[in-house]
Amino acid sequence: MNIRGYKPAIDRQPVAEAKTTRCGGSRSMQPEPSDHLQPSLRALEQAIYSHELWVKDLLRTIICRLPVDRRDLDADAHHHCRFGQWFYDDAPRELRRLDGFAAMESEHEHLHRLAAKLLHTVMSDESIHSNDYDEFANTRDRLLLQLQTLKQQIEEMLYNRDPLTGAETRTQMLPVLRDLHAMAQRKVLDCCVSIMDLDHFKQVNDNFGHQAGDRVLSAAVSRMQEVLRSYDKVFRYGGEEFLILMPNTELSVAHTVVERIRERLAAEPLTHHNGTPVSITASFGITWLDSGCGVEESIHRADMAMYAAKKAGRNCTIVWSPELADPHATNGVHRRDPPPG
Repeated sequence: MNIRGYKPAIDRQPVAEAKTTRCGGSRSMQPEPSDHLQPSLRALEQAIYSHELWVKDLLRTIICRLPVDRRDLDADAHHHCRFGQWFYDDAPRELRRLDGFAAMESEHEHLHRLAAKLLHTVMSDESIHSNDYDEFANTRDRLLLQLQTLKQQIEEMLYNRDPLTGAETRTQMLPVLRDLHAMAQRKVLDCCVSIMDLDHFKQVNDNFGHQAGDRVLSAAVSRMQEVLRSYDKVFRYGGEEFLILMPNTELSVAHTVVERIRERLAAEPLTHHNGTPVSITASFGITWLDSGCGVEESIHRADMAMYAAKKAGRNCTIVWSPELADPHATNGVHRRDPPPG
């Protein structure tokens, strides 16, 4: 079942063990998520440059009445221009996941159809109608805006992401939460917050080494993102703690989504070490972003619920309730005295 834009369950192959080498006594790390974004950004910049060159050549052909490149008249010309070759064949997976990427496809195809219309007019020795040119120019401007927006989005991801896991950094967390909190106060949308902590993560580092632990952290974020929507956010809150932000999501839906994440984390090993599968579970606490209290209090509530999940045996999800704040309640929990791992 697909809930309000959340991704359904998908089949996935087990995560293979990453190869590492030692050089001069220091370990060689596998490429990290931010390392993939740099070439993605360069590829997008080159695609933008190629697109601008095509527009300049097209306008030069029209204004100077030069011979027409008949490839621009083909019905699938948008597949064969330099930008189209990049878009359909070479664009990296990191870009294809972003909302703005898919939106460019129809705009780019429409631009080529309008260009072909202008070229047919020129070839017929007729004058181009101002409405036809305006439609072409407006479409070009919209596509360029989409490209620049996508570029800005990648730059923000590049500089505001945890280099190991690809999760957003804690420094960005409070500003984003406060913006959504203000919307909640205006009754614009509901928003839910969850804190996840990997269970017994120290044992992974102790038994398999820190490289395996790093791979577990990175794979855990990847599995979360397989379930979450593109505009949900995952922040690295601590060493093995993450805060999940789900805008426009009711508490019951957030619980269902978090349960999907929990089950997916536990279902298969996150990595392998010398042929040995490395599995892990996680504990989750959930609350809504309460418009009646501060952002920090909502985070604290999710944190208390997560520690209640730890106390309940781990590998479970608990929704915050006022009883959790009562130290005398049977299910109350103090952050000062947490269960290990």
